[in-house]
Amino acid sequence: MSSARDTNLRRAVLVILDGVGIGNAPDAGAWGDENANTLLHVAETSGPLHAPNLTRLGLGNVIACPGIAPSPSPALAYGRMRERAMGKDTTAGHWEIAGVTLAEPFPVFPDGFPPAVMAPFEERIGRGTLANIASSGTVVLDDFGEEHVATGNPIVYTSADSVFQIAAHEDVIPVETLYEHCEIARAILQNEFAVARVIARPFVGTPGSWKRTANRRDFSLPPFQKNVFESIEEAGWPVHGIGKIHDIFTGKGIGRSTKAGTNEEGIAVLLALLDRQEPGVLFVNLNDFDSKWGHRNDPESFARGLERFDEAIPGILSRLGDRDLLMITADHGNDPTTPGTDHSRELVPLLVSGPGFAPRDLGTRDTFADAGQTIAHHFGVTHDGPGVPMQSEGSS
Repeated sequence: MSSARDTNLRRAVLVILDGVGIGNAPDAGAWGDENANTLLHVAETSGPLHAPNLTRLGLGNVIACPGIAPSPSPALAYGRMRERAMGKDTTAGHWEIAGVTLAEPFPVFPDGFPPAVMAPFEERIGRGTLANIASSGTVVLDDFGEEHVATGNPIVYTSADSVFQIAAHEDVIPVETLYEHCEIARAILQNEFAVARVIARPFVGTPGSWKRTANRRDFSLPPFQKNVFESIEEAGWPVHGIGKIHDIFTGKGIGRSTKAGTNEEGIAVLLALLDRQEPGVLFVNLNDFDSKWGHRNDPESFARGLERFDEAIPGILSRLGDRDLLMITADHGNDPTTPGTDHSRELVPLLVSGPGFAPRDLGTRDTFADAGQTIAHHFGVTHDGPGVPMQSEGSS
């Protein structure tokens, strides 16, 4: 196979480090997150980080922290982005990157879901449910897993996010049946009950050693307006989502999809797709930072995950050609050192290389939508939506 650097390919690689915020969002106080700074606090608690590649790219020029210092000659353009959406979750962040900005927050149910939701749900699935509380995914299995196995009733729970989660042991409720239950819930959860995501949470194991599997699936609301990836596909460029990207957008603008259960799987899929040397967008979400470490208040594992991503960077860069765009960013924060397990309202880092991007300070972008418009511009596509492309502009 010839090197990508010897071809006329035009590609864009968008990597989302899910939950890797960098603090100091202007409106963080309104969300109760004025003390959150995911990257800095992870590095202070479990560092210094060994991240020579992120340092070389310029992450330390965005936010210096133990193990990631400013570079005198960063390899990439660098900056930060602020969120405009009325939300601080995965859906709001990804949608805004694609030019769909949430004007009202998704509803949350800290006291569980009302009878108007649960009664029709139980009737349509033909069985009762357990829990119906706000809880972490691991705690709810410890509290209700054994009863679930004994009764066959699925565990329904939520969190501080706008989610309706259904947990079921794969030997008790087969995965495909669990997905059908989620589709039923999605149809019920509309209008005032329109949570951002219904999430299938299959697990295996025995009491005291439950383990969630990679068969998670998200059933999202569809974006309420056309997103930038739809415009890119309409112009003839394929968009390939890796991980939960297809689910976040309900497939709108994500014509191709490959599942990935872990960060390592997502990176492996990305490298394999880059090796195919096919044009278009490769859009990957690395979810472990958020789901495994941020929500579980585990800064040590978070730090090690950042280091493993750092180790993967040379493999990504070596597969890119001069006509390829690379963008590394995040969708929100999830500071594992703060009280609680909620997402945090933070700025997110931005590292960019490709045509029109000499190493320089991109400043603080006024909206995540600048990322999507930049990708559209890379393919010569005009998208009628918020945000501005960043190619070749001066420091802002």
